[in-house]
Amino acid sequence: MTERPLQEPTLLLITALADAPRHGYALIQEVAAISGGRVRLRAGTLYGALDRLLGQGIVKVEREEVVDSRLRRTYALTDAGYEVLAAEADRLRTTAREAERRIGLGRPGPTLRPAQDGAGA
Repeated sequence: MTERPLQEPTLLLITALADAPRHGYALIQEVAAISGGRVRLRAGTLYGALDRLLGQGIVKVEREEVVDSRLRRTYALTDAGYEVLAAEADRLRTTAREAERRIGLGRPGPTLRPAQDGAGA
């Protein structure tokens, strides 16, 4: 597991696995959907990240099958992966709350105009 904040592609990748196991191409599509198209993983990046996450025990190979003479692996989050995702979601929520609080403190209020003589209701 990791104690450092996750990089966005890694966060999106494990988020994509949180609701269902997925194979590589489905993960690429799901990450693009979750990010609104901002993040588009390439195959090399995806499989490098999956290998790293496998080594950290965050994801596991759920099953393997041969499709069109090629091995297709389906990945899933481990219990440790769910813990990492929950901790990261909590960290982001805390940071967002503080950002919103500070925005509220820093944003100037409505401009008050001095009262003019003779102008009134």
